[in-house]
Amino acid sequence: MERVDERRQPHQDLPVEMERRRSRVDRRRENNRQYATFYIADHFLGVEVEKVQEVFAAQEIAPVPLSSPIIAGLINLRGEIVTAMDLRVRLGFPPFPEGAQAMSVVIRTPDGPINLLVDQIGDVIEVASNLFEPTPETLNSRLGSVVEGVYKLEGGLFLALDINEVVKIADGKA
Repeated sequence: MERVDERRQPHQDLPVEMERRRSRVDRRRENNRQYATFYIADHFLGVEVEKVQEVFAAQEIAPVPLSSPIIAGLINLRGEIVTAMDLRVRLGFPPFPEGAQAMSVVIRTPDGPINLLVDQIGDVIEVASNLFEPTPETLNSRLGSVVEGVYKLEGGLFLALDINEVVKIADGKA
């Protein structure tokens, strides 16, 4: 009579060696990080997927008088008023060219959602943690202050933003 091990229920049809291999692969994948990506000028940037609420073509923005130039204004997102931040200005790039259509990446913060205006939306990518490197010193200080690190990918560098630093605005300037 064959003895059945009740503890192996979830994968009882897999041989023990295959189950070990699957577990090893799953653990390695758990160390990977997923990012929602976008572009500002020729820079490839992103934020962790779990911090992104939604992505869409930018909509009408109501200006906020006397606000920092970083704040593009306010949007109405299904009845919720959300601050729109011009990520180009925040990161030290020139403002959007006249007539250019910005895209919106709405992120979740402890203080509520923030709409980041970006040039173009990218894909969701998954990167291995062993590709992560500290922020290069050659990055301009304004951009470098909000980048938690970089990933060397086949097509170039991917800059991972520290969203908590991005949304900080001290004394009306970043």
